[in-house]
Amino acid sequence: MKRTIKILMILTAIIMLFLPMTVSYADSLDTIQVDVSKTTVRPGEEVTLTINFGTVLGAYTFDIAYDNNIFEYVSTSEGTPNDDSTRVRVVYHDISGGSGGSESLTVKFKAKVGIETSNSTEFSVTAEGMSSPDTFTTYDDIVTPIVKNITVEPEYQDYNINLEYTGDIIAGEEKDMTITYSSSMGRFYEHARLVAEALTPSGANVKLVGIDDNQGEEDIIQSGWGDPQGYKIGGKDVSQVLNVTGLFTDAGDYTITLKLIDRDNSDSVIAEKAFLISAIEKSSESTTEEAENPSNEEVSDTNNETINEEVNVENENIDMENNENISEEKPTSLPKTGNNIYIPISLIIIGLISFVVYYNRKNHK
Repeated sequence: MKRTIKILMILTAIIMLFLPMTVSYADSLDTIQVDVSKTTVRPGEEVTLTINFGTVLGAYTFDIAYDNNIFEYVSTSEGTPNDDSTRVRVVYHDISGGSGGSESLTVKFKAKVGIETSNSTEFSVTAEGMSSPDTFTTYDDIVTPIVKNITVEPEYQDYNINLEYTGDIIAGEEKDMTITYSSSMGRFYEHARLVAEALTPSGANVKLVGIDDNQGEEDIIQSGWGDPQGYKIGGKDVSQVLNVTGLFTDAGDYTITLKLIDRDNSDSVIAEKAFLISAIEKSSESTTEEAENPSNEEVSDTNNETINEEVNVENENIDMENNENISEEKPTSLPKTGNNIYIPISLIIIGLISFVVYYNRKNHK
């Protein structure tokens, strides 16, 4: 009996001695770190997702989920990839018999061409089957995804604001003007708004009045344009044209500053531009002419009457001068009138003579 117990104790010691060499322990691999090469990607650009293990792995299976409406899979640095258009699965197994292994994995994606809006998306990373090259150590699966946020958006262009008109600005007279803001690729805003500020000469006022969709007048300087809560703008070749009427009460220099603001971001300025406008006095000649001639029709009638009177007087003078010239001049020869009767008489005489000669010759034969 004692011998049996002794043998069991020896066997137990042997088993305990070799047990660490044959059993692997599962460890939590909290050294894994995931990074992206850029957080903002343009359409058509590539982005690289890098997974650093923090240790050497001999085997693993990583799953990287992505939005196939925004990205397409390009390549991976190692392992066997399988892309199902929503997730790339990369399976790796070291075939060197424990002498090799891997410390990181990179996966490349490409943003799709033709994206014209901002898109916030993410890469989601999970893993399983991780172990050391000698397989003695295995690691817990990564069940809770490691998420990396990323934005895909076009190369936005700044908004450009213009205030245009033709001719001079006359103080006290309305002037047709055009306000435009545009961009070849404008950033999107849910609640943008156009407002204006004005610096005027002392005692002067200015208005920029437009007609809204409800046929109501809005002075952009006083109250801004459109819905007070703002309106959507953005996209490819975005543009808005506003026809307004400007009124500058006095002559002098005015500074009009137009601004696009973001109502969702404490009215932060999206774009702005200042315009120097000089209003001039109406010319004194025009004022005098208008005072003397209340209307163009009256001026035309008066001018026509004056011209007609002058023409009549001139015609009378010409007739009188012609009569005087006719009475003073005397003709030096009488005018020839009627027909010349000598010509037919001469012809008749010649005919008679010719007949007499012919008759006498005929009788003498």
